[in-house]
Amino acid sequence: MEYTSRLKQEYKERVLPSLTEEFGYENKMQVPKLLKIVISRGVGAAVADKKLIDYSVEELSTIAGQRAVATVSKKDVAAFKLRKGMPIGAMVTLRGERMYEFLDRLITSALPRVRDFNGIKATGFDGRGNYSLGITEQIIFPEINIDKVRKIEGMNITFETSAETDKEAKSLLTELGLPFKKN
Repeated sequence: MEYTSRLKQEYKERVLPSLTEEFGYENKMQVPKLLKIVISRGVGAAVADKKLIDYSVEELSTIAGQRAVATVSKKDVAAFKLRKGMPIGAMVTLRGERMYEFLDRLITSALPRVRDFNGIKATGFDGRGNYSLGITEQIIFPEINIDKVRKIEGMNITFETSAETDKEAKSLLTELGLPFKKN
């Protein structure tokens, strides 16, 4: 028997019919779905210390369950002593089962560990159905061993959906369990 993540199963059984009813889609292929999740982090201090990139890649790999890659600068910036091609950040792109597993861990165990948490802001939509969320501390993830953390750093998490509008994307993410603030 093939393994299917809990959230993917829930999407097929509950979210698909709910969104079809809410927006009046005629075909189930019109219903928006989550395409990928990108977790990224900029490491500006890596200009002076190259080991910081390795730590960031290792940390993101632990959080995502998939190997992260170092990102490099696209151009020279003299004011920051930055040269084209220098490693300056880390990122990982999740698709398929790993994406749903990460989203499940984010919703059920990581976000509730944020201090004074009362929901995520609904202002992170880009107008094309994608949502970006900023996290200030990586220690909210249970995979991170707090004793091995060198510095508290944040990260950006971007949810790319097939939704045409922000309203559809917000409905999809709300149905999947992302706790948006009540305005």
